[in-house]
Amino acid sequence: MSLAGRPNVGKSTLLNRLVGEKVAIVSNRPQTTRRAIRGIATDDGWQLVLVDLPGVQRPRDPLTERMQRRMEHELAESDAALLILNGEQGVGPGDRFIARAIANARRPVAIAVNKVDVLDRARTAAALEAAAGLSLDGEVFPVSARTGAGVPELVEELVGLVPEGPFLYPPEERTDLSQRVRIAELIREQVLAKTRDELPHAVEVEVEEVEERDDGLLVVEARVWAETESQKGILIGAGGGMVKAVGTAARSEIEALTGRRVHLDLSVRVRRGWRADDALLDRLGIE
Repeated sequence: MSLAGRPNVGKSTLLNRLVGEKVAIVSNRPQTTRRAIRGIATDDGWQLVLVDLPGVQRPRDPLTERMQRRMEHELAESDAALLILNGEQGVGPGDRFIARAIANARRPVAIAVNKVDVLDRARTAAALEAAAGLSLDGEVFPVSARTGAGVPELVEELVGLVPEGPFLYPPEERTDLSQRVRIAELIREQVLAKTRDELPHAVEVEVEEVEERDDGLLVVEARVWAETESQKGILIGAGGGMVKAVGTAARSEIEALTGRRVHLDLSVRVRRGWRADDALLDRLGIE
C-alpha cells in the first residue's frame, strides 16, 4: 500500500505510528523522504506493507527526478493507496494532482486528514469536507499521526482495502531497509534537526562500514556529503561543535535501533554536484 501526499504532510510520522516502530526519519524540511521506505505492520490475521513515498514535487535535478519516478512506480505497483492531507493547510493544487494520479492508477484508496489534534471542530469539519470533494472514491478519516487519534479506525479500513494473501514478511520484521541505510537515515535526521535553516537541503549520508567488535561494541564509519565548502563549514561548526552534536545525537538513535553500544566515526566531505552523480545515487540506494 502506497502512502502518498505532498511534502511535510506527516507521511513518515504516520508510517511510524502504523508500524509501531521508527522506520522512517521525521523532519519538517522538504525532501526528508528520498527513498521509498517500506514499513511492515502485522497483527493477528493481517499484514500491511506500507510504502512511504517521496513527497510529490516538480523534478529539478537527477535526485528529484529519481524520487518522482520512484513515487510513480510504487503507486502503480501497489494494491491500494492512502492519500494523506495536512488538515492545517487544507486541500491545494498538489493534493489534487496526487488525487488524480491515484485515480488514474485505479487503485482502492482511503484518505487520511492528518494533524486534526491542532484543529478545532469547525476547521476539522472544513478539512474533511474538502477531502471528500477530491475526485476519489474512498472513505475519509480524521487522524493525528502524532497522538494516534483516529488511527485504529484507519487501520481497519486499510486492512479491508488490500487483497487477502500470505504474509510477505515474518511477523517480527518492521522494514526491509538494510541496517546501513537505516543508520545513514538516522544520521541525516540529526543533520536536519541540528542545522535547521542554516543548511540547504543538499546533504546526504553514506555509511561506509559497520563492524561489531568482540566486546559487542558496534563501530560505524559514516560520511556526510555536502556540495560546497561553505556547507561543510556549517556542518563541522566552530571548533567541530556541530559535527560533534550531530554525532552524539545520532549515536543515541543508533544505539536505540541496534540495542548495542556504538562508536560513531563521522566525517564531513565535499562532493560538488552529488545530486547529479548517478553512480553515487546508485550506491546510496536512491533509485
